[in-house]
Amino acid sequence: MNPLNSIKGTLLAGLILAVIATFLVKMGFGMPNWMTVLRWLHIAAGITWIGLLYYFNFVQTPAMATAAADKGGPGGAGISKYVAPLALLWFRWSAAVTWLLGFGYLASEGQLGALALGFGADAAHQPYQFTIGVGAWLGTIMLINVWGVIWRNQKKILGIVPASDEEKAKARRVAFLASRVNVMLSLPMLLCMAAAGHGL
Repeated sequence: MNPLNSIKGTLLAGLILAVIATFLVKMGFGMPNWMTVLRWLHIAAGITWIGLLYYFNFVQTPAMATAAADKGGPGGAGISKYVAPLALLWFRWSAAVTWLLGFGYLASEGQLGALALGFGADAAHQPYQFTIGVGAWLGTIMLINVWGVIWRNQKKILGIVPASDEEKAKARRVAFLASRVNVMLSLPMLLCMAAAGHGL
């Protein structure tokens, strides 16, 4: 059976390859520690989250506008009914998992001082804690946007909760703007996360 025929099989095959790669890289250098695994899972969840954020903003939103303007075309009903609910499921849960794993990583490393942006930290840790702390706070704002603003309004748009046409129109605008805020915040957030260990 080809593992590429299902998403579960594909993910399992990728996980097995990641484990093999880890042992090959670590061969002779000792076993990988669980912090490496925690950080890797945080990054994988974050890529899923931000990838879907970019998909919504760069692909789906413009495609829905084009579909709505195409009076003789099929419209966007298929996307709204089949694609958007599944994409939003992965989007909101990957956001939550990313945040939880990031918090867990900071806590396990004794770096929760990063949430205070390094104030009170010793001089050696202050630049790291400030940079990663800014990234963590931007990620926290983005998570609140996902669950408190975007998902709340998408439930109205998708008909999961009852809403009038006027309420749906308002919900579209609010979800759109919150999503665009997240795209904007994602750029400095990713910069901080990637650069924290490299002396930004």
